[in-house]
Amino acid sequence: MILRYIVGLALGAVVTLGLFYLMQWLIHTDETGLTDPPSTRIVDFVRVEQEETVQRRERKPEPPPPPDEPPPDMPDPSFDTDVGAVGIDIGSVAMDTGVQIGGASGFQSDGDYLPIVRVEPVYPRRALTRGIEGYVLLEFTVSETGSVVDPKVVEAQPPGIFDRAAIQAALRFKYQPRVVDGQPIAVHGVRNMITFELTD
Repeated sequence: MILRYIVGLALGAVVTLGLFYLMQWLIHTDETGLTDPPSTRIVDFVRVEQEETVQRRERKPEPPPPPDEPPPDMPDPSFDTDVGAVGIDIGSVAMDTGVQIGGASGFQSDGDYLPIVRVEPVYPRRALTRGIEGYVLLEFTVSETGSVVDPKVVEAQPPGIFDRAAIQAALRFKYQPRVVDGQPIAVHGVRNMITFELTD
């Protein structure tokens, strides 16, 4: 029994000394670790969060443009029958038809032909640049509808200068046709003189 105690004390002393020795060794290795430089380098990555500022633009509607000023009142167009320095006289040759002129509306009563529209001819450029003046006497037929048919030059001075311009203008004349017994009829041999003059 005593022997067990002795053996137990001896083992306890050995274990205690062993623990003291272990503790001394641990303390010694810990001090050397503090003085010696570390053998490895530790790299630590730190992520820095950047502040992002979001700029928001508020779109404002553009103001409407100012209203345009109303255009000024335009003067009423006036049609001048004179063309530059050109004077054109359109006359008709008087003819004694012996027919009484009746009412001018429709074809209800008898009546002679009447001019409604007369168009001025275009002064020929060749005559205008040379300063040539003259006249053309035309003879044509006023049809049942009041239009001019088959105009012909009876007399022209100077000849061949103003003929074409006079004929083209006469084809655009309009007449009220002659009415006999309520029916429009054609009138042959109507003469019309167109004078071409240069004015200052």
